[in-house]
Amino acid sequence: MSTKPKRFLTAESGVTELLTQTPPLHFAGESKDDWQQWRSAFRRRLMQNLGPGPEPVPLEIEILERTEMPGYTREKIIFNPDAFSSVPAYVLIPEEAGPSNPRPAVLCAHGHGVGKDSLVGIVDGDYQKQLAVALALQGFVTIAPDWRGFGERTDRDEWVRRPGRDGCNVAYLAYGYFGYQLLYLNICDAQRCLDYLQSRPDVDGKRLGCMGCSFGGTMTTYVAALDRRIKAAVIVCYLSTLTDALNDRGRGNTCGSQFMFGLRRDGDIPDVAGLIAPRPCMVQIGSRDNCFIEDDALAAFAHLEGIYRAADASQHLVLDHFEGVHEIDLEPATAFLKNHLS
Repeated sequence: MSTKPKRFLTAESGVTELLTQTPPLHFAGESKDDWQQWRSAFRRRLMQNLGPGPEPVPLEIEILERTEMPGYTREKIIFNPDAFSSVPAYVLIPEEAGPSNPRPAVLCAHGHGVGKDSLVGIVDGDYQKQLAVALALQGFVTIAPDWRGFGERTDRDEWVRRPGRDGCNVAYLAYGYFGYQLLYLNICDAQRCLDYLQSRPDVDGKRLGCMGCSFGGTMTTYVAALDRRIKAAVIVCYLSTLTDALNDRGRGNTCGSQFMFGLRRDGDIPDVAGLIAPRPCMVQIGSRDNCFIEDDALAAFAHLEGIYRAADASQHLVLDHFEGVHEIDLEPATAFLKNHLS
């Protein structure tokens, strides 16, 4: 008697079946040799899957405004990272920074919402707690750019066909026609921000960090994983697994900005974070986060711990498991960055 074959009529059912497979580059080693071999192979696959990046062009920085604030100066700048894009950003310079006293700097990555304005105090009261301001008052030069599709880079409703469509998804599809992935374009924008920070005489270009919550955590994870100029990273309310994002609980908890082509075929989100090792990394997990939920985030962190342990760098990985929701836990993050960048 023959066995009746399984049928998978929907994308959801097919994805559920695919999630039962173990990706070949999901880290499973124990030794430093295991880690080194895995890191080389997984990073190579990640770069292949991200696809081509745009050719960089001269930044041609333009300072649009300069505002004196208590304890720091806020500059608004704009630059072109490539031949078809412009990035507006705020740069916050603490009053003690200067050519004779170059300061460490942090790339502050915003999440979903209004963009960079919530990081620099122009918009108040959201989950990101004016991160760039808080760090500037602690002596860091900070830069907060708008990622593609957010803030001043938000596409008009008619082009996105709102309501009912996610601007992230439309931008991902539109850039895809030209061979680009939206996530990698944003990573490239972030790297040009690092180029700019290193060009400033008031910045110590060897002491750069990155931090962000939610989609900002996505950006922090990938930028720190792929750019070794980042010496310390704080990933807030993002570390998770694709199993949770794509199963019934997650209900497709992803978007065009955070989508990484082919990732689950090779590994998973904590493997990407594992490429940060052996550099210092703090992971913040909110006990009541209803987006990247506690149990799944802790499982992802346990996998990341295994990578750091194999890299002989366990002392550089910190878990801040705080009582809170989908938000930044500001004081421990600030202390972590001061410890590793000051």
